[in-house]
Amino acid sequence: MNAVIEPRKETTGEPLVVAHDLARTFDVSPPWLNRVLERKPRVLLHAVDGVSFSIERGKTLALVGESGCGKSTVARLLVGLYAPTRGGLQFDGQDAHAAFKTPEGRKLRRRIQMIFQDPYASLNPRWIVEDIIGEPLREHGILSGKAELRERVGELLKSVGLSPLDMSKYPHQFSGGQRQRISIARALATQPEFLVCDEPTSALDVSVQAQVLNIMKDLQREQGLTYLFISHNLAVVRHVADQVGVMYLGRLVEVADKQKLFADPQHPYTRMLLDAIPQMKHTGRQRTPVQGEVPNPLNPPTGCAFHPRCPHANARCSAERPKLLGIQGVQVACHAVEEGRI
Repeated sequence: MNAVIEPRKETTGEPLVVAHDLARTFDVSPPWLNRVLERKPRVLLHAVDGVSFSIERGKTLALVGESGCGKSTVARLLVGLYAPTRGGLQFDGQDAHAAFKTPEGRKLRRRIQMIFQDPYASLNPRWIVEDIIGEPLREHGILSGKAELRERVGELLKSVGLSPLDMSKYPHQFSGGQRQRISIARALATQPEFLVCDEPTSALDVSVQAQVLNIMKDLQREQGLTYLFISHNLAVVRHVADQVGVMYLGRLVEVADKQKLFADPQHPYTRMLLDAIPQMKHTGRQRTPVQGEVPNPLNPPTGCAFHPRCPHANARCSAERPKLLGIQGVQVACHAVEEGRI
Protein backbone atom coordinates (compact mmCIF):
# COMPACT_ATOMS: atom_id res chain seq x y z
CA MET A 1 0.00 0.00 0.00
CA ASN A 2 1.53 3.31 -1.06
CA ALA A 3 1.18 6.62 0.72
CA VAL A 4 -1.56 8.83 -0.65
CA ILE A 5 -0.18 12.31 -1.25
CA GLU A 6 -3.08 14.76 -1.06
CA PRO A 7 -2.64 18.04 -2.93
CA ARG A 8 -2.30 21.03 -0.63
CA LYS A 9 -4.65 23.94 -0.98
CA GLU A 10 -3.08 27.12 -2.23
CA THR A 11 -2.59 30.02 0.15
CA THR A 12 -5.59 32.27 -0.41
CA GLY A 13 -5.40 34.63 2.55
CA GLU A 14 -8.38 32.90 4.17
CA PRO A 15 -7.87 31.66 7.73
CA LEU A 16 -7.27 27.95 8.18
CA VAL A 17 -7.69 28.15 11.98
CA VAL A 18 -10.22 30.38 13.76
CA ALA A 19 -10.51 30.34 17.58
CA HIS A 20 -13.51 32.21 19.00
CA ASP A 21 -13.84 33.03 22.73
CA LEU A 22 -11.85 29.90 23.58
CA ALA A 23 -11.78 29.18 27.33
CA ARG A 24 -10.67 26.35 29.59
CA THR A 25 -11.36 26.16 33.33
CA PHE A 26 -9.84 23.57 35.67
CA ASP A 27 -11.36 22.52 38.98
CA VAL A 28 -8.43 22.60 41.44
CA SER A 29 -10.59 22.29 44.57
CA PRO A 30 -9.51 20.18 47.56
CA PRO A 31 -11.28 16.81 47.93
CA TRP A 32 -15.02 16.99 48.64
CA LEU A 33 -14.71 15.85 52.28
CA ASN A 34 -12.05 18.48 53.03
CA ARG A 35 -14.28 21.18 51.56
CA VAL A 36 -17.24 20.07 53.68
CA LEU A 37 -15.23 19.86 56.92
CA GLU A 38 -13.40 23.14 56.34
CA ARG A 39 -16.47 24.83 54.76
CA LYS A 40 -14.55 25.99 51.73
CA PRO A 41 -16.00 26.61 48.24
CA ARG A 42 -14.83 25.02 45.02
CA VAL A 43 -11.69 26.56 43.51
CA LEU A 44 -11.62 27.15 39.75
CA LEU A 45 -8.57 28.04 37.69
CA HIS A 46 -9.34 30.00 34.50
CA ALA A 47 -6.26 28.89 32.53
CA VAL A 48 -7.58 30.32 29.24
CA ASP A 49 -10.31 32.93 29.45
CA GLY A 50 -11.87 34.02 26.16
CA VAL A 51 -9.09 33.88 23.55
CA SER A 52 -9.94 34.70 19.91
CA PHE A 53 -7.56 34.66 16.92
CA SER A 54 -7.20 33.38 13.37
CA ILE A 55 -4.25 31.99 11.39
CA GLU A 56 -4.04 32.24 7.61
CA ARG A 57 -3.07 29.18 5.62
CA GLY A 58 0.73 28.94 5.30
CA LYS A 59 1.39 31.58 8.00
CA THR A 60 2.73 31.50 11.57
CA LEU A 61 1.06 32.97 14.64
CA ALA A 62 3.31 33.12 17.70
CA LEU A 63 1.92 33.27 21.23
CA VAL A 64 4.21 34.88 23.81
CA GLY A 65 3.95 35.68 27.48
CA GLU A 66 5.35 34.84 30.90
CA SER A 67 5.14 31.31 32.32
CA GLY A 68 1.65 30.39 33.48
CA CYS A 69 -0.21 32.74 31.11
CA GLY A 70 -2.06 29.89 29.36
CA LYS A 71 -0.01 29.42 26.17
CA SER A 72 0.37 25.65 26.49
CA THR A 73 -3.30 25.23 27.42
CA VAL A 74 -4.23 26.98 24.15
CA ALA A 75 -1.96 24.53 22.31
CA ARG A 76 -3.68 21.53 23.88
CA LEU A 77 -7.11 22.97 23.10
CA LEU A 78 -6.18 23.34 19.43
CA VAL A 79 -5.09 19.71 19.01
CA GLY A 80 -8.01 18.29 21.00
CA LEU A 81 -6.08 17.15 24.09
CA TYR A 82 -8.42 19.40 26.13
CA ALA A 83 -12.06 20.15 25.43
CA PRO A 84 -12.99 23.83 25.77
CA THR A 85 -15.12 25.00 28.69
CA ARG A 86 -16.46 27.75 26.43
CA GLY A 87 -16.02 28.93 22.87
CA GLY A 88 -15.11 27.07 19.72
CA LEU A 89 -12.47 26.24 17.15
CA GLN A 90 -13.00 26.20 13.39
CA PHE A 91 -10.48 24.31 11.28
CA ASP A 92 -10.85 24.78 7.53
CA GLY A 93 -14.50 25.77 8.09
CA GLN A 94 -15.23 22.73 10.28
CA ASP A 95 -16.12 22.67 14.00
CA ALA A 96 -12.94 20.93 15.19
CA HIS A 97 -13.99 19.95 18.73
CA ALA A 98 -17.27 18.49 17.52
CA ALA A 99 -15.37 16.51 14.84
CA PHE A 100 -12.81 15.20 17.37
CA LYS A 101 -15.64 13.31 19.14
CA THR A 102 -16.79 11.49 16.00
CA PRO A 103 -15.23 8.66 13.94
CA GLU A 104 -14.37 11.32 11.35
CA GLY A 105 -12.11 12.94 13.97
CA ARG A 106 -9.28 10.60 13.02
CA LYS A 107 -9.07 12.25 9.58
CA LEU A 108 -8.93 15.67 11.23
CA ARG A 109 -6.16 14.55 13.59
CA ARG A 110 -4.08 13.61 10.55
CA ARG A 111 -4.25 17.26 9.49
CA ILE A 112 -3.36 18.70 12.92
CA GLN A 113 -0.19 17.61 14.72
CA MET A 114 1.84 18.86 17.68
CA ILE A 115 5.53 19.21 18.50
CA PHE A 116 6.09 19.08 22.26
CA GLN A 117 8.44 21.15 24.37
CA ASP A 118 10.76 18.53 25.85
CA PRO A 119 12.49 16.26 23.31
CA TYR A 120 13.71 14.07 26.18
CA ALA A 121 10.19 13.31 27.47
CA SER A 122 8.20 13.15 24.21
CA LEU A 123 9.98 10.13 22.67
CA ASN A 124 9.54 6.58 23.98
CA PRO A 125 13.03 5.53 25.20
CA ARG A 126 12.29 1.82 24.53
CA TRP A 127 11.44 2.27 20.86
CA ILE A 128 13.85 2.66 17.96
CA VAL A 129 13.41 5.68 15.69
CA GLU A 130 11.83 3.58 12.94
CA ASP A 131 8.96 2.63 15.29
CA ILE A 132 8.61 6.15 16.74
CA ILE A 133 8.20 7.84 13.35
CA GLY A 134 6.34 4.90 11.82
CA GLU A 135 3.66 4.75 14.54
CA PRO A 136 1.44 7.54 13.06
CA LEU A 137 1.72 5.93 9.62
CA ARG A 138 0.46 2.61 11.01
CA GLU A 139 -2.19 4.09 13.33
CA HIS A 140 -3.79 6.15 10.56
CA GLY A 141 -3.57 3.33 8.03
CA ILE A 142 -1.39 5.37 5.68
CA LEU A 143 1.18 2.58 5.19
CA SER A 144 1.22 -1.03 6.35
CA GLY A 145 4.01 -2.85 4.47
CA LYS A 146 7.36 -2.97 6.27
CA ALA A 147 9.38 -2.02 3.18
CA GLU A 148 7.15 1.00 2.42
CA LEU A 149 7.26 2.05 6.08
CA ARG A 150 11.07 1.96 6.17
CA GLU A 151 11.28 3.92 2.92
CA ARG A 152 8.88 6.60 4.18
CA VAL A 153 10.62 6.87 7.58
CA GLY A 154 13.93 7.32 5.76
CA GLU A 155 12.42 10.13 3.65
CA LEU A 156 11.07 11.86 6.78
CA LEU A 157 14.46 11.61 8.50
CA LYS A 158 16.17 13.16 5.46
CA SER A 159 13.60 16.00 5.42
CA VAL A 160 14.74 17.07 8.93
CA GLY A 161 18.46 16.73 8.24
CA LEU A 162 19.05 13.24 9.67
CA SER A 163 20.16 10.04 7.95
CA PRO A 164 17.97 7.01 7.11
CA LEU A 165 20.67 4.97 8.90
CA ASP A 166 19.49 6.57 12.17
CA MET A 167 16.19 4.66 12.14
CA SER A 168 17.69 1.66 13.94
CA LYS A 169 18.92 3.78 16.89
CA TYR A 170 17.26 4.57 20.23
CA PRO A 171 16.49 8.13 21.45
CA HIS A 172 19.29 8.07 24.06
CA GLN A 173 21.82 7.86 21.22
CA PHE A 174 20.91 11.36 20.00
CA SER A 175 21.51 14.90 21.25
CA GLY A 176 18.64 17.17 22.28
CA GLY A 177 18.54 18.93 18.91
CA GLN A 178 18.54 15.62 17.03
CA ARG A 179 15.71 14.32 19.23
CA GLN A 180 13.64 17.38 18.43
CA ARG A 181 14.23 16.73 14.72
CA ILE A 182 12.89 13.21 15.25
CA SER A 183 9.83 14.75 16.95
CA ILE A 184 9.33 17.02 13.93
CA ALA A 185 9.68 14.05 11.55
CA ARG A 186 7.05 12.15 13.57
CA ALA A 187 4.69 15.15 13.42
CA LEU A 188 5.16 15.37 9.64
CA ALA A 189 4.46 11.66 9.07
CA THR A 190 0.70 12.15 8.47
CA GLN A 191 1.33 15.09 6.09
CA PRO A 192 -0.43 17.62 8.37
CA GLU A 193 -1.49 21.10 7.30
CA PHE A 194 -1.34 22.64 10.79
CA LEU A 195 1.45 22.19 13.35
CA VAL A 196 1.12 23.34 16.96
CA CYS A 197 4.63 23.93 18.31
CA ASP A 198 4.76 24.23 22.11
CA GLU A 199 8.14 25.89 22.82
CA PRO A 200 9.94 23.36 20.58
CA THR A 201 13.38 24.93 21.05
CA SER A 202 13.31 26.09 24.70
CA ALA A 203 15.23 23.02 25.96
CA LEU A 204 18.00 23.42 23.34
CA ASP A 205 21.27 25.36 23.13
CA VAL A 206 21.15 28.60 21.14
CA SER A 207 23.12 27.26 18.15
CA VAL A 208 20.94 24.15 18.01
CA GLN A 209 17.81 26.31 18.32
CA ALA A 210 18.82 28.12 15.13
CA GLN A 211 19.25 24.82 13.24
CA VAL A 212 15.84 23.50 14.32
CA LEU A 213 14.11 26.82 13.55
CA ASN A 214 15.67 26.95 10.09
CA ILE A 215 14.46 23.40 9.38
CA MET A 216 10.94 24.39 10.46
CA LYS A 217 10.99 27.48 8.22
CA ASP A 218 12.24 25.43 5.25
CA LEU A 219 9.52 22.81 5.80
CA GLN A 220 6.88 25.54 5.99
CA ARG A 221 8.05 27.02 2.70
CA GLU A 222 8.25 23.62 0.94
CA GLN A 223 5.01 22.09 2.27
CA GLY A 224 2.83 25.15 2.88
CA LEU A 225 2.50 24.39 6.61
CA THR A 226 0.57 26.59 9.01
CA TYR A 227 2.08 27.04 12.49
CA LEU A 228 0.96 28.10 15.93
CA PHE A 229 4.33 28.75 17.58
CA ILE A 230 4.42 29.12 21.36
CA SER A 231 7.46 30.70 22.97
CA HIS A 232 8.63 33.01 25.72
CA ASN A 233 11.73 33.95 23.70
CA LEU A 234 10.99 37.10 21.71
CA ALA A 235 14.17 36.72 19.62
CA VAL A 236 12.90 33.34 18.39
CA VAL A 237 9.44 34.79 17.73
CA ARG A 238 10.98 37.59 15.64
CA HIS A 239 12.65 34.95 13.46
CA VAL A 240 9.68 32.67 12.80
CA ALA A 241 6.39 34.59 13.19
CA ASP A 242 4.16 36.48 10.77
CA GLN A 243 1.77 37.58 13.52
CA VAL A 244 2.30 37.78 17.28
CA GLY A 245 -0.25 37.39 20.06
CA VAL A 246 0.75 38.52 23.57
CA MET A 247 -0.96 36.63 26.42
CA TYR A 248 -1.34 37.67 30.02
CA LEU A 249 -3.14 35.61 32.67
CA GLY A 250 -5.22 33.59 30.23
CA ARG A 251 -6.21 36.41 27.88
CA LEU A 252 -4.79 38.01 24.74
CA VAL A 253 -3.78 41.63 25.39
CA GLU A 254 -2.35 42.42 21.93
CA VAL A 255 -2.33 40.81 18.47
CA ALA A 256 -0.38 42.44 15.65
CA ASP A 257 1.82 41.80 12.63
CA LYS A 258 5.37 41.02 13.71
CA GLN A 259 6.97 44.16 12.23
CA LYS A 260 4.35 46.44 13.75
CA LEU A 261 4.50 44.84 17.18
CA PHE A 262 8.28 45.02 17.47
CA ALA A 263 8.49 48.54 15.99
CA ASP A 264 5.53 50.11 17.81
CA PRO A 265 4.09 48.01 20.67
CA GLN A 266 0.81 49.35 22.01
CA HIS A 267 -0.05 47.50 25.23
CA PRO A 268 2.02 48.44 28.33
CA TYR A 269 2.76 44.76 28.99
CA THR A 270 4.10 44.27 25.44
CA ARG A 271 6.27 47.37 25.88
CA MET A 272 7.58 45.98 29.17
CA LEU A 273 8.48 42.63 27.56
CA LEU A 274 10.27 44.27 24.61
CA ASP A 275 12.09 46.76 26.83
CA ALA A 276 13.62 43.86 28.75
CA ILE A 277 15.38 42.49 25.62
CA PRO A 278 19.11 43.37 25.53
CA GLN A 279 20.09 45.18 22.30
CA MET A 280 23.57 45.71 20.89
CA LYS A 281 22.92 49.31 19.84
CA HIS A 282 21.90 50.16 23.42
CA THR A 283 25.04 48.75 25.05
CA GLY A 284 25.67 50.56 28.32
CA ARG A 285 22.07 51.68 28.69
CA GLN A 286 20.36 50.39 31.79
CA ARG A 287 17.76 47.77 30.92
CA THR A 288 14.26 48.01 32.34
CA PRO A 289 13.34 44.72 34.03
CA VAL A 290 9.80 43.39 33.80
CA GLN A 291 8.20 44.99 36.85
CA GLY A 292 6.21 43.12 39.49
CA GLU A 293 4.98 39.55 39.64
CA VAL A 294 2.22 37.74 37.75
CA PRO A 295 -0.84 37.70 40.06
CA ASN A 296 -2.17 34.46 41.51
CA PRO A 297 -4.38 33.00 38.74
CA LEU A 298 -6.68 31.53 41.41
CA ASN A 299 -7.39 35.04 42.64
CA PRO A 300 -6.88 37.38 39.66
CA PRO A 301 -7.23 41.17 40.00
CA THR A 302 -10.53 42.82 39.13
CA GLY A 303 -10.85 44.75 35.88
CA CYS A 304 -7.72 44.58 33.75
CA ALA A 305 -5.51 41.76 35.10
CA PHE A 306 -2.39 43.83 34.34
CA HIS A 307 -3.44 46.98 36.23
CA PRO A 308 -1.43 46.25 39.48
CA ARG A 309 1.78 46.32 37.39
CA CYS A 310 0.80 49.02 34.88
CA PRO A 311 2.21 52.59 35.12
CA HIS A 312 -0.81 53.94 33.17
CA ALA A 313 -3.58 52.33 35.24
CA ASN A 314 -6.48 54.39 36.59
CA ALA A 315 -9.78 53.68 38.37
CA ARG A 316 -11.43 52.35 35.19
CA CYS A 317 -8.61 49.83 34.71
CA SER A 318 -9.15 48.35 38.18
CA ALA A 319 -12.94 48.12 37.73
CA GLU A 320 -13.64 47.25 34.08
CA ARG A 321 -12.10 44.46 32.01
CA PRO A 322 -10.91 45.82 28.63
CA LYS A 323 -12.04 44.17 25.39
CA LEU A 324 -9.73 43.27 22.52
CA LEU A 325 -10.40 46.10 20.07
CA GLY A 326 -8.98 47.03 16.67
CA ILE A 327 -6.94 50.22 17.19
CA GLN A 328 -4.45 51.66 14.65
CA GLY A 329 -4.17 48.38 12.73
CA VAL A 330 -3.62 46.15 15.77
CA GLN A 331 -5.87 44.38 18.25
CA VAL A 332 -5.26 45.58 21.79
CA ALA A 333 -7.08 45.20 25.11
CA CYS A 334 -6.15 48.34 27.03
CA HIS A 335 -8.22 51.27 28.34
CA ALA A 336 -5.18 53.58 28.28
CA VAL A 337 -4.56 52.91 24.56
CA GLU A 338 -8.29 53.20 23.79
CA GLU A 339 -8.50 56.58 25.57
CA GLY A 340 -5.25 57.88 24.04
CA ARG A 341 -3.45 58.12 27.39
CA ILE A 342 -0.34 56.33 26.02
